[in-house]
Amino acid sequence: MGTQTPAVKLAMFVAALAFTASFSLVGSASLSIETDKQALISIKSGFINLQPSNPVSSWDNSNSSPCNWTRVSCNKDGNRVVALDLSGLQLSGSLDPHIGNLTFLHSLELQNNLLTGPIPHQISNLFRINLLNMSFNALQGGFPSNISAMAALETLDLTSNNILSTLPHELSLLTNLKVLNLARNHLFGEIPPSFGNLSSLVTINFGTNSLTGPIPTELSRLQNLKDLIITINNLTGTVPPAIFNMSSLVTLALASNRLWGTFPRDVGHTLPNLLVFNFCFNEFTGTIPPSLHNITNIQVIRFAYNFLEGTVPPGLENLHNLTMYNIGYNNLTSGNDGINFITSLTKSPHLSFLAIDGNNFEGQIPDSIGNLSKSLSILFMGDNRLSGSIPPTIGNLNGLALLNFSYNSLSGEIPYEIGQLENLQSLVLAKNRFSGWIPSSLGNLQKLNNLDLSGNELIGGIPTSFRNFQKLLAMDLSNNKLNGSIPKEALNLPATTKLNMSNNLLSGPLPEEIGSLSNLFQIDLSNNLISGEIPSSIKGWGSIEELFMARNKLSGHIPSSLGELRAIKVIDLSSNHLSGPIPDNLQYLLALQYLNLSFNDLEGEVPQEGIFKNRANVGLQGNSKLCLYSSCPGSESKHDRVVKVIIFTVAFSTLALSFIIGTLIHFMRKKSKTAPSTEFVKGQHEMVSYDELRLATENFSEQHLIGKGSFGSVYKGILKQDVPVAIKVLDVIRTGSIRSFKAECEALRNVRHRNLVKLITTCSSIDFSNMEFRALIYELLSNGSLDEWVHGQISHERGLGLNVLERVDIAIDVGSAINYLHHDCELPIVHCDLKPSNILLDADMTAKVGDFGLARLLMESANTQSSITSTHVLKGSIGYLPPEYGYGMKPTTAGDVYSFGVTLLELFTGKRPTDEYFTGELNLIKWVDSCFPEHIMEVIDDELTEVSVDLEYEGRTISSEMQKDCLTEVIGVALSCTVNTPVNRIDIHDAVSKLKSAKHSLTRPPK
Repeated sequence: MGTQTPAVKLAMFVAALAFTASFSLVGSASLSIETDKQALISIKSGFINLQPSNPVSSWDNSNSSPCNWTRVSCNKDGNRVVALDLSGLQLSGSLDPHIGNLTFLHSLELQNNLLTGPIPHQISNLFRINLLNMSFNALQGGFPSNISAMAALETLDLTSNNILSTLPHELSLLTNLKVLNLARNHLFGEIPPSFGNLSSLVTINFGTNSLTGPIPTELSRLQNLKDLIITINNLTGTVPPAIFNMSSLVTLALASNRLWGTFPRDVGHTLPNLLVFNFCFNEFTGTIPPSLHNITNIQVIRFAYNFLEGTVPPGLENLHNLTMYNIGYNNLTSGNDGINFITSLTKSPHLSFLAIDGNNFEGQIPDSIGNLSKSLSILFMGDNRLSGSIPPTIGNLNGLALLNFSYNSLSGEIPYEIGQLENLQSLVLAKNRFSGWIPSSLGNLQKLNNLDLSGNELIGGIPTSFRNFQKLLAMDLSNNKLNGSIPKEALNLPATTKLNMSNNLLSGPLPEEIGSLSNLFQIDLSNNLISGEIPSSIKGWGSIEELFMARNKLSGHIPSSLGELRAIKVIDLSSNHLSGPIPDNLQYLLALQYLNLSFNDLEGEVPQEGIFKNRANVGLQGNSKLCLYSSCPGSESKHDRVVKVIIFTVAFSTLALSFIIGTLIHFMRKKSKTAPSTEFVKGQHEMVSYDELRLATENFSEQHLIGKGSFGSVYKGILKQDVPVAIKVLDVIRTGSIRSFKAECEALRNVRHRNLVKLITTCSSIDFSNMEFRALIYELLSNGSLDEWVHGQISHERGLGLNVLERVDIAIDVGSAINYLHHDCELPIVHCDLKPSNILLDADMTAKVGDFGLARLLMESANTQSSITSTHVLKGSIGYLPPEYGYGMKPTTAGDVYSFGVTLLELFTGKRPTDEYFTGELNLIKWVDSCFPEHIMEVIDDELTEVSVDLEYEGRTISSEMQKDCLTEVIGVALSCTVNTPVNRIDIHDAVSKLKSAKHSLTRPPK
């Protein structure tokens, strides 16, 4: 090669440099995409329970480039990931911190998933991102401390999470931010005035939080702002006048705060682009701004629940796009035209919600009401002073779902045309002056679930067409002048829970078909002329709690089937012509709180138990043939009674003397000591006195106090013959304590099982302050509660907690007790409050279930179980209650199984269901389920994993692998018990069998 000139050498150097630079860029790109790939793999690992059909499950490290992965987008050169859209994939788990390595991301969409845990602070590394949407998850914690580093951010959407934080001032440094949506979280504190510096903002949504303080005037500087939404908070003060001058606003929603003041009259001119104006549930005074009706494109106007006065200003005919007009519950009045402003609203073809209720409007309803929008679904005009009749044109509004004209002075007949409203779900015409017959056309309203015609002057019979009300939940026809008998067709109401026909002129007998109302909670037929006997078919009212039939002409005997209504709380059959005895089984209705049988013709002996023990809650006056045991007619004369008493006394004294002499001879001949004190426990069933208990506990001193519960305190004490006992003293002042006492006695009356805490005796007396005193005396178990063992308040002598085998034994003990209650008792018992603090351990570490204060006896029907308790009150402890109890379902055996499953999870994880770790939608069950079965040891109690490594059993070592297999089986049982739907839960019998199998696999000898 010849000699090279300087120019050639320079050209070669430049080419070499270019080649090197090119190689360097390729290497850099390769490294960058590899970084993104590994970050995505780490992000995937944070998701749990990924189904094969989930797009994220296809992400694989063996693929050449993540740019080919679903829901991942790269730049045009394919060397960096720039967008990640994982929205709506039902992803659960947490967001991995490696998300911060995707530094070229412009868009991150994670909305509509099930993500939990905190927002990783590494997310602030995404300084190029302009769209960040994590809404509708269960993320918790606060904001990343360096969130201001995300300088390019334009959209931040964290709606519907569990973020607990103040609004960080650092957000005001995100100068490119256009959308700031933090609604439905737990934000508190005041809105920082520095947010007025976010000049690019288009949307602010802080709705449904706990923000306080005033609205900063500085927000009015946001000249690009279109949506200002701060509803459902605790803001106070007035709205800065400058806010009403933000001409760019499209949505101004500050409802449900504590704001006050008046509205500027020219608000319609200063907010010309407004579509939504929402200030309901505040404290504003003054009048509706007339100029508001000049905003021709406005869609929503809401002033409800303020203190506005004056009339509705003109101009409604200009609002052709209006969908909602709600001015209810103010102090508005009518003008000279009454409520003819409704005619103006006929020019709004999209109107779906109209509410003018709760004001002082007068006048008649115009015929033009029938010309309102066919889209109108809600029409509220109640609680005014309207008069006249309802125009028949109302039948044109066939889109109506809710119609309320109650508490007015409307008169005339109920229009037949209302029967044309085929979509109607609620019809409320109560407290008016309607007369005439109930139109049979109402039977056409097959979607109706609420009918209230009470407090009118309606006459005639109940239409047989009511048999079409298959979805009706509540019907109130009370306080009218309805007559005739109740047609059996009108009782074909399978869904009805509340039926009120009181204060009418209804007559004739009650049809047997009345018993088909199987879902009734309350029925009131009082103050009528109903005659005949009470049908025995009422036993079909399995859920009823309140029965009113007072002041009628009912005759015959009270049916014994009334005593089968185990859930009933109130019975009023007073002022009728009932005869015969009081059914004996009424005294066994444990839920019954009030019984009125007064002013009838009843006879015979009054029962002595149950509600009859407290005569203050029983009305019996006006029944001259009733008697207490000691005063019943036909009893012998005084002389005869004296003779019998003398004879009985002599005979009894002779027998007693013989017994005493024989006993003394027996003890004198005995060489050994008396039987051990445990025999006292086995044989003692007599009630003890208040004084005995006071002495046993040293006047109920603090040093004897061993626990407190919902209805009282528990003390340890020593009864005669040195028997240690636990004494549960009820707080009789507390509502429900006496019912708890009775429930516990009833539940434990005939139960005997080695894994149930033994009730020795009871005390029902008067204390030294002449106050009622009630106590339950149990055997004292020396090893405390399971709660204390699981959470470290008690341990073995060497300082060790419960090992795997001990916990499995306890689980089997508890399951066996519940299985006995559910399947081996004469009447199944639901415990209703199973949890570790109600499980006690004796000296041999045998677990026993106690505290039956909420227990419920079940009665079996063909396919269902129903209990004696209310459908409307939650029974049990938060965290252990099955979800169906929250929807009103009565206690069932499946509910106990759920509580047992939660108890198992707590026993083996060491975490309570109410642990502060669980926030939002994350709970103990989901947490464990997320690691089951592959990563089960991640949720097992740390103490258990440390202690059980060298577990010894009958001279051999149980390996950690065997223990893990056993734990997997046990946790599987727990998760089968805690399925959301009761019908899919495992039965307690099968659960115990599986637990015994798990123990067998742990303890079986090696082959």
